[in-house]
Amino acid sequence: MPGRGWRALLLALLALTAAAAWLPARAEMLPEYRLKAAFLYNFALFTEWPAGAGETLPLCLVGADPFGAEADGLEGKAVGARRLTVQRGSGPGALAGCRIVFVAPAAIAELPRIAQSLRGAGVLLVADSPGALRSGAIINMNVERQRVSFEASLAAAREAGLGLSSRLLRLATEVIQ
Repeated sequence: MPGRGWRALLLALLALTAAAAWLPARAEMLPEYRLKAAFLYNFALFTEWPAGAGETLPLCLVGADPFGAEADGLEGKAVGARRLTVQRGSGPGALAGCRIVFVAPAAIAELPRIAQSLRGAGVLLVADSPGALRSGAIINMNVERQRVSFEASLAAAREAGLGLSSRLLRLATEVIQ
């Protein structure tokens, strides 16, 4: 997306990051998962999806949902020509068709199995637990000193068939090659 659209998206991501990083008093007033939901949306915006990704980008929440209504606010949001949908569920087949999978802290023990089952499927696997990149996540969110940040595994993204924008990677606290 060259031109104005990319510039607007980058400015939105930068504004969100600035709010979390440089205004800790303001970030403290926002619920943690409201910020993390905004980060999830921006991760979707700055991911290069495979050509056959479809018209929707199903975001599947695995484990006890820490987002609540914050995730519902993502329903129908535009990601380029696609729209986000939000799905909650567990059990066999719950991840079928998902393009973004968020593994909640309550289900983090399942992350290695989930990562293995999604290998090469064009799915952005996101978590917010320490060590999640080593267990197969592509992006892992952190909260330090009341600031939301993230780290990314470029190798895991490539293996999934996804591209992470250099604009997104510049904002990561760590990028594993």
